[in-house]
Amino acid sequence: MKIQLSFILLLVTNLAFSQPFAPGKPTENGMSPERLGRIDLFINDMVTKKQIPGAVIFIARNGKVVYHKAFGYSDVEKQAVLKKDDIFRIASQSKAITSLATMMLFEEGKFGLDEPISKYIPEFKNPKVLVNLNWKDTSYTTTPAKSEITIRQLLTHTSGLDYASIGSQEFKAIYAKAGVPSGIGNHDAVLGDKMKILGGLPLKHNPGEAYTYSLGIDVLGYLVETVSGMSLDQFFRTRIFQPLGMNDTYFYLPKEKHSRLVGLYTTKDGVVEKVLPTIYDRVLIDYPTLPGKYYSGGAGLSSTIEDYAKFVQLFINKGEYNGVRLLSRKTVELMLTNQIQPPITNQYGLGFGLETDKNDYQSIFSIGAFQWGGAFNTQYWGDPKEKLVALIYTNMYAAGVNTGDRFKVLTYAAIVD
Repeated sequence: MKIQLSFILLLVTNLAFSQPFAPGKPTENGMSPERLGRIDLFINDMVTKKQIPGAVIFIARNGKVVYHKAFGYSDVEKQAVLKKDDIFRIASQSKAITSLATMMLFEEGKFGLDEPISKYIPEFKNPKVLVNLNWKDTSYTTTPAKSEITIRQLLTHTSGLDYASIGSQEFKAIYAKAGVPSGIGNHDAVLGDKMKILGGLPLKHNPGEAYTYSLGIDVLGYLVETVSGMSLDQFFRTRIFQPLGMNDTYFYLPKEKHSRLVGLYTTKDGVVEKVLPTIYDRVLIDYPTLPGKYYSGGAGLSSTIEDYAKFVQLFINKGEYNGVRLLSRKTVELMLTNQIQPPITNQYGLGFGLETDKNDYQSIFSIGAFQWGGAFNTQYWGDPKEKLVALIYTNMYAAGVNTGDRFKVLTYAAIVD
C-alpha cells in the first residue's frame, strides 16, 4: 500500500510540473504562417538530398508555440520516422544548465563568483601554465600561473583550462595521458575523480588572459556536487528538471525511453551515413542508454527539443517558468551581460554566447539574444527583445552542413509585426 501511495504521489508531482508550452497561432504572435512554411521547404530539401537524416524544430513567441515539427527519420535504414518528442544527445547544451545550477547556488550565498575554485576543490590550488611539451613522451615543463582560477573564469571559458578530444593538440595529449575525458560518454568514470586530476594539470594560459573553450563547466558540475551535497544528476533532477517539467532530460536514459534516442549520422561525399560505433574518447555512440555514473556538466545530457525550450524560456521570462522561479531577474540580467573584457574579443556571459553591440553586425539576432549549441548539430537561441525561443536539432556528428544559420534567417524573416 505504501509503495502504491508513493507511486501515486510521484505521478501527481510529475503531472503538476509537466505542463507543456501553450500552443499559439502564428498570426496572433506576429509571425507569418506562409513565411514559416519556408522552413518546411528548406528542411524537406535537406532530407530529400540526404544531407541530414531529419530534424526537429521548435519556435515559440510570447511564450506560445507557433511552430513545432519533425522531418525525416530517426533511423534512415529502418525508415523510422522522426517524432517531435524523440530524444537527442545535446552535448554542450548541457553547459548552460550547469551554469544555471551554479548561479542558483551563487544566489543562495554558497560562494562568490570571484572566489578561487581551489577554495572548494583544493586540487586546483597553485595552478601552473604550460611552457613546453615534449612530444616524444608527452612530458612537459611549466611556470607558476599569475593568479588562481576563479569561478567566474570557469563560467566564461577564461580559466586557462583546455578541452579533451576537441582542444589544442598539446592539451589533447596531456589530458589523454592523464585519463581526463571530454565528458561525452565515459560512463564508467566518476566526475570528482577526473576533476581532481584535472586540477593538477597545467593550464594553456594564465587565468583571465584569453578565451579557451574548455572543461571548466565540468569543473563547475563538480563544484555543484561539492557545495550542494548532491550528485549533479540529483541536483538537476530535483532543482531544475522537475520544477521546469523537463521530464525527458537525463544523463542516462531509463530503459523505457531507449527507443526514443535518435540514431547518429555523419556525411560522406555529401550524403548521410551512420557513424562508426565510437566517437570522441572512443566511447560508444549509444552512451545515453548505458548504466552510467559520470555526470558531465559540460557535455553529458540528452533531451527533447521541447524540454530544452522550457529551459530557454526560463531566461526569456527573467528566471521564472510556469509559476516556478529558479533565479531572480537580476541574476538573469547578470548572466546575459558580457563578462569578457578587452583585449579578449569574445562576447560571452555566464553560460551563453551573447549578441552585443560589439558583434551585432554579424548576424540577424537582436542585441541581448543568447545562444549556444551541441556537438551533434543541435542549436538554440533566445531573443528577449522579440520574446522568441528557437531550436533546431539534427542527429548529426561532424555534420559538414550548417542548418543553423539558415534556420535563423528563416525564423526572423517570418516576424511580421
